[in-house]
Amino acid sequence: MNSLRFMTRRNIHQIRQFHKCIVQQTEAAAVTARVEPLVSPPVDTTKQPPVSSKIEQIADQIVTLNLIEVAQLSDLLKKRLNLPDAPMMPMGGFAVAPAAVEEDEEPQIVQTAFTVKLTAFDEKQKIPLIKELKNILPDCNLVQAKKFVEALPGIVTKDITKEEAEKLKDTITKVGGTVEIV
Repeated sequence: MNSLRFMTRRNIHQIRQFHKCIVQQTEAAAVTARVEPLVSPPVDTTKQPPVSSKIEQIADQIVTLNLIEVAQLSDLLKKRLNLPDAPMMPMGGFAVAPAAVEEDEEPQIVQTAFTVKLTAFDEKQKIPLIKELKNILPDCNLVQAKKFVEALPGIVTKDITKEEAEKLKDTITKVGGTVEIV
């Protein structure tokens, strides 16, 4: 019990120290932000051709505009220069428009998973069918396979491909079973 109190006190002390440290850092950052004005990086004019004084004045005036004035300037220039509104580009690059689907055509649904269902069997071929089902079904012994055959209809397997379902159907029909693929 005493160790729990000691841990709690120590953790509270650490949290208080951490809080004091964060407060001091934010205060120091606020002081330096007030003292040091924001300075734009120097423009390297050696690589750029000289700009006329008229263009320089216009650029200086545009830089001093606020956001609303910039939007108004943009609208005015679009009107005077007959520029169309530029579409906004999505963040991920170009967006591809979905292909137009005709109203008359319905999308075709392709079945990829099939279920093999044993519906009936020939009484004369019951024993070979039970043996074959014992081999097909995982973890199945003869007694379980016999109970499965006697409790028809039953699902042999599900969620298999079309080819596997056809192979399974051929195997079971050879030993006297009637199979339905759903």
